[in-house]
This record gives sequence, C-alpha cells and structure tokens, in this order.
Amino acid sequence: MANTPDQKFQKSTEAARVFSPATPVSESDLFAGRMMQLRKIIDTIVQRGQHAVVFGERGVGKTSLANVVSSRIAMPGSRKLLAPKVNCESADTFVSLWKKVFSQLDLITRTPTIGFQYTFFEETVRAADVIGDNIDPDGVRRLLTILSSTAVVLVIFDEFDRIESQETKRALADTVKALSDNAVDATILMVGVAESVSDLIAEHESIERALIQIPMPRMSPDELGEILDKGSARLKMKINLDARSRIIRLSRGLPHYAHSMGLHATRSTIGDDRDTITKADVDFALSSALGEINFSLRSDYDKATFSPSKETIYAHVLMACALAPAGDFGYFTPAAVRDPLSAMRGKTYRIPGFAKHLTSFTTPERGRMLQKEGARRRFRYRFSNPLMQPFVVMKGLASGIITEEVLKQFGS
Repeated sequence: MANTPDQKFQKSTEAARVFSPATPVSESDLFAGRMMQLRKIIDTIVQRGQHAVVFGERGVGKTSLANVVSSRIAMPGSRKLLAPKVNCESADTFVSLWKKVFSQLDLITRTPTIGFQYTFFEETVRAADVIGDNIDPDGVRRLLTILSSTAVVLVIFDEFDRIESQETKRALADTVKALSDNAVDATILMVGVAESVSDLIAEHESIERALIQIPMPRMSPDELGEILDKGSARLKMKINLDARSRIIRLSRGLPHYAHSMGLHATRSTIGDDRDTITKADVDFALSSALGEINFSLRSDYDKATFSPSKETIYAHVLMACALAPAGDFGYFTPAAVRDPLSAMRGKTYRIPGFAKHLTSFTTPERGRMLQKEGARRRFRYRFSNPLMQPFVVMKGLASGIITEEVLKQFGS
C-alpha cells in the first residue's frame, strides 16, 4: 500500500535524524565502525594511571567517537560513570577548561551536626564551587581523587587542537603526570586534529608512558558500509549492492559524505514510494549533495582549477589527486597520481608532465588546495581540507571527466 504524503514527509524527516552529515553522531545505536579505537579507549579506562589521545584528520568522526564512548562502557558493580565532555576553544585556559569540567560534576559534602548523637548532614554541591578559581594540576588531582572514590571518571576534551596557549597544554600535561604518578582512578581523553601526540599537546618528558596513542584514520569500506546498513535498517529500508558500493567509493573514507549521500538517496527512494535504495537514487543523491556543498568549497575548487586555456589539465590533475591511493592521514605521492590521470586522459603520463600542477596547488594563487611535506624527490601531498577530496570526485563524475570505470578502478 502506498504511503500518504504525510507519511512520506515523516519518514523523510526521520531519515535526517538517521543520516546526519551536518552533526556528529550522538546516538550509540547509529554509531558505526571504530571498534578498535573504542576498545583501546575502554582498555585505557580500566587501567589505573593511563590516559588517552585520539588524533587524526578533520572529518574522520573523532567527535562522534567522543560522543558515544561513555555509552559503550560497562560499569562494574554499583559504580556509576561520570563522563563530562568539554569542547575546547581557542581562548581557553587551564582554569576555564577545568571549570567547564567541574561544572558538570556533583560532590556530596558531609558536615557534622550539633546534638546528642554524632551524625552528619549531607549536601550535594557543584565540584566547581568547591575548587573555586585557584585551580592548578594538584588541585585537579585531589578533586578527581575524591570523585573517583565512588565513580568511574572519564574527562573528555574534544577539539583539543583549538587550544592556542602552550602554557595551558603544559599544565594539562602536568595534570596527566600527577594523575598517573598517584594512580588516580580517573582518565583524561584528549581528542583533536593532529598527526602525532607531540602535535596535539606540549612536549612533556614524563607523560609518554601514561598516554595511550590512538590514531584515527579514515574509515574503511566496511565501516562506511556499516553506516549505510545501520541507517537503512533503522528506516526499515534496504540498499542494494551497487548503490552501497558507489556511496562508499564517493565518500573517500569520510563519514560526512556517507551520511550526506545516504540521506539524499534515502529521500529519493521514499519519494518514489519504494523501500530499496538503488544506484539511480545515488545518482540523485550526487546531484543533491553537490548542490548543498558550501560556497567556500566551490569557490576554492574554481580558484584551483581555473585557466583561460582550453588545453589546461588543472581539473584533471586535481581529480587524479582525489582518486590517488593515500595513507591513513590522506597523504599521497606524485607516483600515485600518475595512473588515475592517465586513465582519465586516455594517454600515459609521467610525473614531470604534472609535477608543476601539484606544486601550484600548494600556492596561494591556487588557494593552497594541497599541503606538501618531505624533501625534494620525496614530496608527498594531501588535501588541505579533507572534505574537498570527495567533492572533487563528485565534480569529476558530474562533468564526465571521471567515468564509472575510472571510479571503480581507483575508488576503493
């Protein structure tokens, strides 16, 4: 029986809750993949004196992981979990960060009462009111010691890389050391954009042994597929293999695009009163997703690929970069660009034939589309904004420069 317009509207609205490209996942049942990272965080929590750092590119789902980790922790006995989560800001200081933490936590104070019997009066107060403004690493240690006597404490600092003050980072490193040295049963989890722990926090000679380093690479095809499978199942829909594979290829390991394509493909299916997502729905989703890409991405793409010459290959080289096999943090070599460029152009290219294009993409004139690192003849590149990479692939498909055969060949 066909759905009414109101039923279609309701289901389409529910699809936006299930596939949420604009916001991190907050519902545990819809969180997909990242089992290894979750296990490492949970292992860290159960080991007294250990703390963790989760780091990786923008857009790989670090905040979603931080949002759901507390719901995945099985509590022993009658102990409860205290898991305050703080979003760091550029102007934050050590004091302001811990005020945010302790404003989310309660303490039970006990005061002796006057009378014939020796009794106590219990009162619940905010931990922030107890510690006041004189917050230092040792004060944090003492208060977390009290809190962890009756609960498992996990303090999450998300977007840690936004903190600009090195003094603040050093004070947090001192706090980690104090908690570890005193075996306090409380865990600090720092989450941020970085390629290493030293990029994320100030160097501290004594804390490396207390920090579990958890890199967060781009999602694997299986993990992206899990996003689509869980979302379609929640909506009581199915997704066929061709549609699923195409969304995975287009997403380039970034969950944002899997959610975006999943949302628009689902809505196409709902609009046609069907319950199976097909490749035709993904074609509709591709067009819709391109239309919703923010202006800055479109503008940066135009700046990077513009040339008055009709013989230019800037767009082709950029699309080859987007298809090039890359490492965990998005870096690719010039050699990795050669094969997709040759496939798109229908002729064999050698690195000197496009090396100047790669260099130009790192300049202000081309919008610093790429970042470059390494020594001469050992350079490697990656997209400055990871979200640009899938957009470039989508532009290539929409324009016909990237064919379905090329996408299948280089899309995994």
